[in-house]
Amino acid sequence: MPSLFRPLIRSVTYTRVLHVLIGTIPFGMWMFVMDEHLYVPFALMALAGLVPAARLAEGLQARLLLTRYGYRDPASGITVAPSRTWADRGRTVVWLEARMVLGLLTGYLTVNLLGLAVDLVRGTVGGPGRISLIGLPGGSGWPEVLALLPIALVAVCWVGIGALAALLGRRLLGPSAQERLTALEERTEQLLERNRIARELHDSIGHALTVAVVQASAARAAGSPEFTERALTAIEETGRAALEDLERVLRVLRESGTPPGPRPSLADTSRLLESARASGAEVDMEVTGPVGQVPGPVSREGYRILQEALTNVLRHAGPVPTRVRIAVTGEKLELEVASPLREPARPGRGSGLRGIRERAALLGGVAVTGPRDGEWQVRVGLPLSGPV
Repeated sequence: MPSLFRPLIRSVTYTRVLHVLIGTIPFGMWMFVMDEHLYVPFALMALAGLVPAARLAEGLQARLLLTRYGYRDPASGITVAPSRTWADRGRTVVWLEARMVLGLLTGYLTVNLLGLAVDLVRGTVGGPGRISLIGLPGGSGWPEVLALLPIALVAVCWVGIGALAALLGRRLLGPSAQERLTALEERTEQLLERNRIARELHDSIGHALTVAVVQASAARAAGSPEFTERALTAIEETGRAALEDLERVLRVLRESGTPPGPRPSLADTSRLLESARASGAEVDMEVTGPVGQVPGPVSREGYRILQEALTNVLRHAGPVPTRVRIAVTGEKLELEVASPLREPARPGRGSGLRGIRERAALLGGVAVTGPRDGEWQVRVGLPLSGPV
């Protein structure tokens, strides 16, 4: 039972009602000036919705009044940005019209249900002097306690219409497909940057600790003051360099607002292949489909996957003939790197292959690595739309 009344003690219930009622101001002003051609306010609001700034203003209001997050929190699911496409403008128009309709419905039901409650108390329901326009049988003798029923219906209408307005606000003022793709790209960049920083810390600190352990063990085994002095000097220099790397990484973390530099994408594949060929590998590349139209995060991760696959070929098989295939088919990017299989077969537990699988999973794709038909193959499929 307490959960039934919980919406009535939430401030957001009443701010939602206020929000939809504010949307009827243009209609009320038109009615005050001219009591005809009631379609005009709707036409004017449709024109206002085509203005790019209208989406920004409506998003701010919706965040402030329709949700409990506040206008600063993007967790509300409502975008605060001008319209960038005609689809954004169209959704803004639909939102303004729906907001006005909900406001008129809220005002009509509130006034008439509260008027009905007064009529029940006065005993004028259906008779002369009644306030409400809602038709009920006339006459007196209605128990005054029934006046609580219309008041309860007002509360139900407020909660229901407010929830409907919040739902429509998230649907119509929420992020567009392009904005969702941009947000996905930003999240991808953040995750990749964290992984890169983790790898740098691992390499730098791990190297320093390895040098320190080796030098200390060798100095103790040598038993020579001169060797011990050189070992301590090496440990000091390596530790100082590791501290400098750590400070640099921490500075990057503290200055997170600094935009990252440009990263290579599939458009730079030729540079990657030239590097592999310079190492002695015979690389045969086949490209099909509009690779230049692949979204940014998918293109950049595809480049990194190809880079790691070619690196594995050079590391484990040497300069051998290698086949690279890049294909864009429908809503999917397919990558394949194949090289002759040398015995023993390369295990699939290396950090490079694990990194390929992690990059593919990050974008909602699948990576398959291993021997097949006498070749070592890396096959990756990435959806162009990102994770689903």
